[in-house]
Amino acid sequence: MNPFPGLFEQMAALLMLAAAVGAIGVRLRQPLIVAFIVVGILVGPALLNWVSANDQIDLLAQLGITLLLFVVGLRLDLHIIRTMGLVALATGLGQVLFTSLIGYVLARQLGMEPVAALYVAVALTFSSTIIIVKLLSDLREVDTLHGRIALGFLIVQDIVVVVVMIGLNALDRSTGQALPVAAAWVLFKGLAFTAGVGLSMRYVLPALLRLLSRSAELLVLFGIAWAVTLAILGMALGFSKEVGAFAAGVSLASGPYRDALGARLVSVRDFLLLFFFIDLGARLDLALLDARLIEALILSVFVLIGNPLIVMVILGLMGYRKRTSFLAGLTVAQISEFSLILGALGLSLGHIDPETMGLITLVGMITISASTYMIIYSHRLYDMLAPWLGLFERRQPYRESEDNMSRVTRADVVLFGVGRYGSRLAAAIRARGATVLCVDHNPEFLHQAARSDDSVYGDAENPDFVAALPLDGVRWVVSALRDRPVNLALIRALRDAGFRGRIAVSANHGSEAGQLIASGADLVLDPFTDAAIDAAQRLFPPTTAPADRAAPPPEHST
Repeated sequence: MNPFPGLFEQMAALLMLAAAVGAIGVRLRQPLIVAFIVVGILVGPALLNWVSANDQIDLLAQLGITLLLFVVGLRLDLHIIRTMGLVALATGLGQVLFTSLIGYVLARQLGMEPVAALYVAVALTFSSTIIIVKLLSDLREVDTLHGRIALGFLIVQDIVVVVVMIGLNALDRSTGQALPVAAAWVLFKGLAFTAGVGLSMRYVLPALLRLLSRSAELLVLFGIAWAVTLAILGMALGFSKEVGAFAAGVSLASGPYRDALGARLVSVRDFLLLFFFIDLGARLDLALLDARLIEALILSVFVLIGNPLIVMVILGLMGYRKRTSFLAGLTVAQISEFSLILGALGLSLGHIDPETMGLITLVGMITISASTYMIIYSHRLYDMLAPWLGLFERRQPYRESEDNMSRVTRADVVLFGVGRYGSRLAAAIRARGATVLCVDHNPEFLHQAARSDDSVYGDAENPDFVAALPLDGVRWVVSALRDRPVNLALIRALRDAGFRGRIAVSANHGSEAGQLIASGADLVLDPFTDAAIDAAQRLFPPTTAPADRAAPPPEHST
């Protein structure tokens, strides 16, 4: 018997349970997607049978999907694709192509019908941009080389998934049209829809947004309304609400208000997506999941191992080191929320049955859970597997090393990290007559803070790169990166390379100094404390400090 007969009581119980299970998931370092699907299974008819307001939950779920696609379109950062160039397109499209082909053959071997096998194969190709960006942000690896490559091909995947949604609508059996005719008709409507959105971007939206931007609340309300309106238009044209919502986001992506909209809508999107994953879990038939468990495990192994191998092969052929290829490859070791949305679309069109949808969901739960730990412990995994990964590296990995080193002359100081602190530190060192070689994994930082003849693109955690640096005659290697694991890896790589000069590293807290000194650092910089002492000395110079004031604390850079 349902203990919560009223809709309001059901929602309250559902939210409390979601918060509790989500907290357990966070404690286990799992993405909330998995926790929310588990909540859906718990409250669904298979177990507690708490959820009876399926229409209301389905409405909230559809709004969540609409906002998800809208925000993806809103944050479509084509700049990353341009800066990464060929690697983003080659890796993104190559991985999608090979995973689809191999996944289709594998699904057919498991006895699936052609259309179901096609959906499963395509679902296996897409990786979760949301999860990967969150994990890379937590690990502070968004701006590393492998992080930028991953973001580049994830954006390519996001574009591909929208194209696939349009294409799969042409397979709708309800049209009664031949496939070529249906595809041509969808193409025509797509061009007309694109033209209409383009005209609105040029002549309507700029002036309208300027007017609405006088009120932040009104701007957000319009963003949601615009997303829902184009979602409805997309459905009316025979595409899907996801395609329409994505187009709505793209139409606002080039304007000056996209960051304000995106920042305010993320929380709303995440809250509404909760109901999509709960609804998905509630609709799962545990008996069907048990029947497809072996198939799900086989497909999950393919995603967890096969997808990273495909990316490693592509990046290796393009001249990247095995470490970069491995770390970037791990980001595709799961299927995404788009895979589940794509499966739900196929289910609504009648292309697949609930059993196939359950299989896709089970693969998603397995791969998302496992890949989270793989990415969190990616560097440890690399250290374990590095001796066997030479197969995925060219004899001369030209994109990351020697070509960059050939123009570098001898320097007095090698400085890692040229962000706000590092760039000012480099300028201060040069002002004292020393030469500085700047190293960073963010090309934009290098372009802004260093001259082309004294800068090199590289990763402080890559021992092969550190060993290739011109260290002879270098007096100091300085790290402006306030990341203890990175600095410990740099110290170890420098000592292994035989560096005989002195090493200075930065820390967020003075408490980290002991471990860094014990690991081989000669000096530990504390930028925040140093800046505070300098500011205090400027406010109260030692010769004019009031007698009743305590003197500034002594400098404690070790």
